[in-house]
Amino acid sequence: MPTDSNSVSSGHSGREARAQGALPTQAAKRPAPPCTIVIFGAGGDLTRRLLIPALYHLAHEALLDDSLRIIGVSHGERETATWRDELFESLQQSVADKSSEAHTDKLDRKPWDWLAQRLQYQAGEFEDDATYAQLKQQIDEDQHGNVIFYLAVGAQFFKPIVERLGKAGLLEQNGGFRRLIVEKPFGSDLASARELNAHILRFARESQVYRIDHFLGKDTVQSILAVRFANAMFEPIWRREYIDSVQITAAETLGVEGRGQFYERTGALRDMVPNHLFQLLAVVALEAPNSFDAEAVRGKKVELFEAIEPLMPDDVVLGQYEAGPAGTAYRDEPNVAPDSATETYVAARLRIDNWRWAGVPFYLRTGKRLATRRTEIAVQLKRVPFLLFRDTPVEALTPNVLTLRIDPSHGTSFDFNVKVPGPTMLIGAARSSFDYGDFFPQRPNVGYETLLYDCMLGDATLFQRADSIEASWAAVDRILHPQRGTVPVHGYAAGSAGPAEADALLARDGRAWRPLDE
Repeated sequence: MPTDSNSVSSGHSGREARAQGALPTQAAKRPAPPCTIVIFGAGGDLTRRLLIPALYHLAHEALLDDSLRIIGVSHGERETATWRDELFESLQQSVADKSSEAHTDKLDRKPWDWLAQRLQYQAGEFEDDATYAQLKQQIDEDQHGNVIFYLAVGAQFFKPIVERLGKAGLLEQNGGFRRLIVEKPFGSDLASARELNAHILRFARESQVYRIDHFLGKDTVQSILAVRFANAMFEPIWRREYIDSVQITAAETLGVEGRGQFYERTGALRDMVPNHLFQLLAVVALEAPNSFDAEAVRGKKVELFEAIEPLMPDDVVLGQYEAGPAGTAYRDEPNVAPDSATETYVAARLRIDNWRWAGVPFYLRTGKRLATRRTEIAVQLKRVPFLLFRDTPVEALTPNVLTLRIDPSHGTSFDFNVKVPGPTMLIGAARSSFDYGDFFPQRPNVGYETLLYDCMLGDATLFQRADSIEASWAAVDRILHPQRGTVPVHGYAAGSAGPAEADALLARDGRAWRPLDE
């Protein structure tokens, strides 16, 4: 991972840092090699909201080869020009939306026109052999032979698409690379993940399969590795002797937003824990790899996931939002059963059985319709061991907490204790923080730019291997399939911090969640 010599100090504003010439020079990036990207699910929401904006941003950065071609495959007849117009309209809306990660002052027509010329639509059913015969004919026209197949479709189509690609010879690497990007959910439990992995690997090699999790495309997530391993002050204390506990939070204010049919099949646990939250867990807890080579990093992730003690029902609290200040109840959402027991909130106490983390609890929580939108990791250090300062009991001291803020604000903060000015030794709380926007130029980024670019380059560092996927599911499988009864689902008011039972989970350990309204 390249590093920059940008100096960041809580004593300088971003404007001062820029005036002092502290901004790093962007390392020169090489354009991706020539390739054809085939998007299955070209008419879907993922393509419109994320993939096309990401490709537009890559085009804007001049990181795509001039011979790039994008073939969109979906059911339903439409002209290529119509598909382009639909994508352009959606991109315009994303750019104009100030809450969108694609927001910018204006849409630059030059990279869009460049990209639009390379878009081609093909109507076809995913389970029809004729679709793949037509696709093969088009791909054979490309002299470079490099193809990425992106499965931006429902999970029920993963198997039939991969099987037909394999049988049509489209995954054979004869003079060029052939790669598969597979979206989540990758299985719904351990057994289904193993079955899906086995099916895919009948037709493609592991090195061709790129299992994607868009959380790893976020710069702030990748930056956690830099914070840990590029700063000598952190690594010596990043272990059980100094760290009391770690909290990982992914809170949303939105509800299911019309996705009731999907959420009824999935729930918050399957949707968030063994993928998104475990990816955050991995970057904060994995052992230092020998290098940032893809297999070195991915191997350390597998070691970590395999060291997680399987979650038991006593380690987990499930919740479902009810009517409250922030809106209606989950059961009153469209396409949700009136007696649904699907969870929209998960809190978990997790243990890692290895030398570095033995005895350190990791607390994970995620939920919809909560009090605030926030994704962060809070690393709390142990309290000082004895009373040294008169009039300030040790338990009254502010815990030292390093907070890694991922979304919607981007940065870090550290809480610590200082002497309050005056004649007596009184201790007060202080906070040092930094925001990325104060030191680095902000670029529109939907989280898929790096992932698409890396796949074109053949860098699998930010993608999951089969063994990583299976180890993640193994850690939660006893919650999905409890040996006795079911794990209860507790109600919480929409707009609150979650069910009271989640507070009790930490209270049993003498700890508490960090407030969501800070």
